[in-house]
Amino acid sequence: MPLTLTPLKEIPLIRKGDNLVDIIIKALQTSNLVLEDNDIIVLAQKIVSKAEGRMINLAAVEPSERASQIALQTEKDVRLVELILQESNEVLRIRPGTIIVEHKLGFICANAGIDHSNVEETSHKAEEVVLLLPKDPDQSAKELRKKLEAITGKRIGVMIIDSHGRAWRIGTVGMSIGFSGIPGVMDERGWKDLFGYQLKITIVGIADELAAAASLMMGQAAEGTPVIHVHGFPYSLREGSLKEIIRPKDKDLFR
Repeated sequence: MPLTLTPLKEIPLIRKGDNLVDIIIKALQTSNLVLEDNDIIVLAQKIVSKAEGRMINLAAVEPSERASQIALQTEKDVRLVELILQESNEVLRIRPGTIIVEHKLGFICANAGIDHSNVEETSHKAEEVVLLLPKDPDQSAKELRKKLEAITGKRIGVMIIDSHGRAWRIGTVGMSIGFSGIPGVMDERGWKDLFGYQLKITIVGIADELAAAASLMMGQAAEGTPVIHVHGFPYSLREGSLKEIIRPKDKDLFR
């Protein structure tokens, strides 16, 4: 079966409290798509964060002394630095323009995933409003999946993705920050290749592979396609969570 990724049409600008399930169902109908068993819905982090009200007005942020010190080193808004600290377990690297942290969710990312782009808030100046990641993307994905399954009667997966940089590589790619009903990795150790060689270390990050493909369809600027329908995913669906794809600290050679 070929793998098919289709951006859903006419997704509106998302506001706090919007019902993403209703929006997805309507967009599927507009796009002439019907959910089938083993299909996957991939959502951009931004629309989940917006619906959950994760927008913060920087004018309301009170910076700490540590934030002030890091702001001097990074040339960043001290209020933004304070939010980055609040959203992080640990600061790993600092340079002008960038703070690399371990996010509270467990993964490594720049600036705790806090973003200015494509954030609109009519009650405040646009430059004063930033967007945090969802508090629990796995739970957000699970709730969306259960509601979609209840409406459609189909067994599906749901994934939430964000754009992250990578060690040793230039450029951001889509990565999963939460999912439900989808395997995070496929352990192929013990499998045999075409010539009978038994694989010894191969664990495939299939959730992130799909996230990168979906990110290509979403784009990074003004494309307005934050939801992707996936059909033909070449692995069986199962319960999974972000924990299975986060490398333990004692095995993280990049720290």
